[in-house]
Amino acid sequence: MAKVTVEKSSLRLKSVLDVLTESVWSGKALNAGQVLAEATARVPFSTHEAELLSGGIPRGHKALTAATAKLVKAGWLVKGRSGWTITDDGMRATVAFPDADSFKEALDGGTPVPADTPIPSAPAGAVAEKSAAKAPAKRASAGQKAAQLIEDAVKPVVKAVRSRKAKSAEEAPAEAPANGTAAESVAATEQQDAAPASGVESFPQPEAVAVAGDFNTLLGAAEDWAPQYDEAQLSFDALDQLWKKTAELPAGFYTFKIALNRSWDENYGAFGIFDGANHEVHHAGGPLTIRYDHRTRDITINS
Repeated sequence: MAKVTVEKSSLRLKSVLDVLTESVWSGKALNAGQVLAEATARVPFSTHEAELLSGGIPRGHKALTAATAKLVKAGWLVKGRSGWTITDDGMRATVAFPDADSFKEALDGGTPVPADTPIPSAPAGAVAEKSAAKAPAKRASAGQKAAQLIEDAVKPVVKAVRSRKAKSAEEAPAEAPANGTAAESVAATEQQDAAPASGVESFPQPEAVAVAGDFNTLLGAAEDWAPQYDEAQLSFDALDQLWKKTAELPAGFYTFKIALNRSWDENYGAFGIFDGANHEVHHAGGPLTIRYDHRTRDITINS
């Protein structure tokens, strides 16, 4: 049983590299949650691994997230502010160590990828949307392109924040819009700016994070499943880089998602999957605390 678990864990880690390699071929950027979700879809959890921990996250998901540190140590994966990027050696490792045993042995033993191992090329039809003339020129920078797509998505937020930070403290209140969104953005950024001074690495954050579900009206919002209302917003804690909200709720079964920037354009469901299934919580009544980590898309619930 233990051997099977170890083998599945190794295959799952290799699947992380496989998924990232395919994203390089397609030029499609995937966040960490999407990569992990696809890896676990290819190598499903056992009954034990599928057990939910107190935070509502499967045991296997937490184990896999922690195990990816081995890929970073091996030099096969880079975890940056813009997301996860596979290195050339990481792509070659999928070829040099194709099965669970050889992959685990190389990863645990620090075995370097043989220098003559080629970088795997996309199979025929995998990048059909790109012309043959353009593919060779772009392949070398495809990983950088995936990261750049994520950076481009946060540029408007960064630009707006820097612009407002340049203004004096006296001017800022007068220019804040009525809905308070820009003010929240500045406040969140100031919290992030303070983080490095405390020894905590900052990470690009959205302007706002909401818990949108079937209990928003219990929080005072005008309607349920509406991320635009103030009552649904979480507060950012710069010390641990988490978004948090605590509310008193009656006993019951509730469902929700995490929605960014007061809309459904970017939302995360179970297992941190983009536009995924609803989170579910059986609440005994009383205070309920929800925490969201934008670095990993993890959601933890404490009641």
